Amino acid sequence: MSESDSETMDEDERDGFLGSGGTGVISLSTGEETAPHSTPVSYGYDATESVFYFRLANEPGGAKGDLSGRTVSFVTYGNADGWKSVVATGQLEQTTEESVATESLQGLERVHIPLIDIFGKPPREVAFEFYRLVPDELTTRTETQTEL
Repeated sequence: MSESDSETMDEDERDGFLGSGGTGVISLSTGEETAPHSTPVSYGYDATESVFYFRLANEPGGAKGDLSGRTVSFVTYGNADGWKSVVATGQLEQTTEESVATESLQGLERVHIPLIDIFGKPPREVAFEFYRLVPDELTTRTETQTEL
């Protein structure tokens, strides 16, 4: 599908598509000489503030490295009523009581981040950190139906 074969969603369509959370792929910048570190993740979305929240496993010595302040792109897509996608880019911010305003903590309470067990051990034994992404850029696409 070329860009001319797609349309954008308005804010209500986008927010409806994103819901309060789901899954997608986050790509973390690693420098100019190497490819981004991309990994499937679950997310929460706060439509009130247009902010994404992530519960990311970040084991010491892991491939992700230090996450706070990293430039990222996040992509989620689906095919429930035709193909749709949302791409958000910006920098990750760690969400702790000391590091973010009360509004951000309230936003975290408005989302649902699915807990997906992929680590080979109980999730309570995995070191998770919470981050948010206030997008610098937020783009959408939706498939158009054209005659072949």
